Amino acid sequence: MDPIELKRAVGSGLLSFPVTHFHQDLKFDEDAYRKHIEWLAGYGAAALFAAGGTGEFFSLNPQEIPSVVAAAKGSAGKTPIISGAGYGTSLAIDIAKSAEKSGADGLLLLPPYLMFSEQAGLINHVRAVCKSVGIGVIVYNRDNAVLTADSIARLCDECPNLIGFKDGVGDVDKVIEITTKLQDRLVYVGGMPTHEVYAQAYFAAGVTTYSSAVFNFVPALAQRCYQALRTGNQPVVDEILKNFFFPFVALRNRKKGYAVSIIKAGLRVLDRDPGPVRPPLIDLSPEETALLERIVQANDIEKIAAE
Repeated sequence: MDPIELKRAVGSGLLSFPVTHFHQDLKFDEDAYRKHIEWLAGYGAAALFAAGGTGEFFSLNPQEIPSVVAAAKGSAGKTPIISGAGYGTSLAIDIAKSAEKSGADGLLLLPPYLMFSEQAGLINHVRAVCKSVGIGVIVYNRDNAVLTADSIARLCDECPNLIGFKDGVGDVDKVIEITTKLQDRLVYVGGMPTHEVYAQAYFAAGVTTYSSAVFNFVPALAQRCYQALRTGNQPVVDEILKNFFFPFVALRNRKKGYAVSIIKAGLRVLDRDPGPVRPPLIDLSPEETALLERIVQANDIEKIAAE
């Protein structure tokens, strides 16, 4: 997909990160993954991110990522597929090229491995990855890769295929500075964990789309929440936050790494088992999974899907 087309597509609606399915021996379960992508594509996501954070990018070896991307691309119909890329610059370039070759419509550039660095180093890193491919790139601002507005403006000048900025930091004042400085040069994506609880503040900052992890197992609810947010239907937003997202976040916060594990547990609740998470993550306990099931049942997901 042309970078400008991808930019337009990403900004047109709700986004999501499919989980990556594994067998019990932790090998990639391509058949189950393809079925999951096909199911999600039926719920109108503007784009899906294969091998992203919720897709356990950190546990995939570089040789697995092209297989995941190709499987997603082959099952998503017209829905654009954006691949994760990351680690050190050399490895990130290798992953980016292999993802492009496997059919990815774009890349989400995750933070480089471990090291904190100066803005000049981050600029060099992002620039090198952007110039290694022809597809569009979205840079993920979080952890040890927090770019300033001036750095992003410089990258936009030097990299025509840098089409997006995703924020996972939560400093809304900095986001406002970036959106004000860059205007429509980029598409802006909210990327906080369970971003629905932050979305109203981000919308006010000019970020009009976000990635929804819960779209993996309650896609109709996720879309209902997104549409209510976009149209300013505050009673519906408040109802969904109170009845679903606040108890969901409380359960997610019980243990480290549950931002991914709880999504796979949600699919198990719906009898769509994606397999276990890979180490170092751990799965929810049976008691916690039962609690998640009660949260899902309390929100009458089937009725929402029928609306």
